[in-house]
Amino acid sequence: MRRMRSRLTICIGVMAFCAVMESSALAADSGPATAIVVELFTSEGCSSCPPADALLKAMDSAQPIPGAHLIVMEEHVDYWDEQGWKDPFSSHEITLRQVDYTERLHVREPYTPEMVVDGAYEFTGNDRMRAAEALKKAVALPTVSVRISSIAVENGKLRAHIDTDSVPEKADVMVALVLDHAESQVLRGENGGHHLDHVAVLTSLSKVGKADKGQPFSKDISLGSKSLAQPCRLVTFLQESGQGRIVGAAVEPVSK
Repeated sequence: MRRMRSRLTICIGVMAFCAVMESSALAADSGPATAIVVELFTSEGCSSCPPADALLKAMDSAQPIPGAHLIVMEEHVDYWDEQGWKDPFSSHEITLRQVDYTERLHVREPYTPEMVVDGAYEFTGNDRMRAAEALKKAVALPTVSVRISSIAVENGKLRAHIDTDSVPEKADVMVALVLDHAESQVLRGENGGHHLDHVAVLTSLSKVGKADKGQPFSKDISLGSKSLAQPCRLVTFLQESGQGRIVGAAVEPVSK
């Protein structure tokens, strides 16, 4: 009964979030969709994370903001791994990315669940009202057009072409592979006995170049990853130097 109530609470919360976003976005124009990157730092070892995971999944599937395309990434940190359950999707590199945000956004310490919108706004990952506020702010900011083309998978390698319009400030060009869907039966720890579902799980993130101020960027890329054996997405985004604001992004599905 406790598990059923928990799922019902998550479902009601997600519906409320979507309702808030739909009502707040009625005045959005019908121009090109603004890409907004939503990062969720989470862990299968944290009992507060499943509601945040569900919220991220709702953002991904419902796309509740007219005029915006939410590009979500579920990023599993590793500092919960010694507390009863080793998260199979965790990595220390993701923890270090969160630590960089902690320092730049003046957060006291890394925590889960934490959501970061466009590298600029952070809040507790299951806080629907703060999420709505952050997304409303992000969609109003100017962005740079980013495009992914010529995607092909051959011999375990993904090849693609990335190009952008000119950027207002120097920016790192980041490329990520994320799994469309993943799941786990958690055996121990705070979520022991629960079956967890995930969306857009980050499996690799790398910098493939730097865009100079006032200049466009164009490059062919090649990536190798175990993720390519499963349905996944290629995400690329422009992030101001020093892991600053994300000023443009794009996502495309990857098929074998």
